[in-house]
Amino acid sequence: MKEKRSKGQDIGLSVIFILTGFLGFSQTKGVVKDSITGQPIAYVSVWVENETIGTTAEENGQYVINTNDKSKNLIFSVLGYERKVVNVSEAQNVVLSPSALELVEVMIYNKKEKKQIEIGKTKSVIQEAFDNGPRMDAKFFPYEPNYKKTKWIKKVTILTDSKVEDATIKLHLYAVDENGFPAKELLSKDYIVTLQKGIFKHKVDISEFNIQMPKNGLFVAFEKLIIARNKLEKTITDYNSNTTKTQITYSPLVLYNSVEKEYLFSYSGGKWIKLTKEELNAYSTTRSVYEPNINLILTD
Repeated sequence: MKEKRSKGQDIGLSVIFILTGFLGFSQTKGVVKDSITGQPIAYVSVWVENETIGTTAEENGQYVINTNDKSKNLIFSVLGYERKVVNVSEAQNVVLSPSALELVEVMIYNKKEKKQIEIGKTKSVIQEAFDNGPRMDAKFFPYEPNYKKTKWIKKVTILTDSKVEDATIKLHLYAVDENGFPAKELLSKDYIVTLQKGIFKHKVDISEFNIQMPKNGLFVAFEKLIIARNKLEKTITDYNSNTTKTQITYSPLVLYNSVEKEYLFSYSGGKWIKLTKEELNAYSTTRSVYEPNINLILTD
């Protein structure tokens, strides 16, 4: 079912794609720890290599993923640690090595912040709500010459609909590589955002990172955390067979806009993929894709 409302009305929500889980999958369980301290690592992203199956380690480093196929590999990644690929048969206890710190000279400026602008706004007044599971969708922000006077990234805004109080997501900012794909992380640490229940436009202050708008643009992406605190369970009854199943979804839903673009960059199976509008919506006759409703606030 799809509901659309124009500007001035309540935000219309349409769940386009719901990645739901039902209890009873073959699973692999394990824990992820720091190779030096032996302490658990929170919120590690875990993917089945080259597949759309993914999850997130809990705060205590424990994870459960819906596969036990020993012919497959799992990819473990989190900011601050080296990425690691492990066979399913060896994934019960995974240790990650801290990545080498890249020392960068940080210049502190006297930012008066007399002027600020919000970039990334679209003409679309229709909002669509997506549950894209563990997949990350990135929004590209090109550089414009007029950003010279407001070059500092102060805040990221994101529009969400959450059925859970204090649901969490992970925020990512990426540089652009020579092929136009998301590349190096621009944040120096994992940035976990806590969200209010309901439909809200959240403004996340990242001014502490002192990031300037790169001349070749940047990508912003959100990562849904597949963890217990974000989980919603619903009992589904099949009256024909008189059986019930437990359906699992994860908050929050992030709202998307329809924009005139040919493709969208998505992270799934441990790698970035360039999805064309035909792949995203085979029945579309327009030059549009859906991208997350994320904006940036720049300041001087």
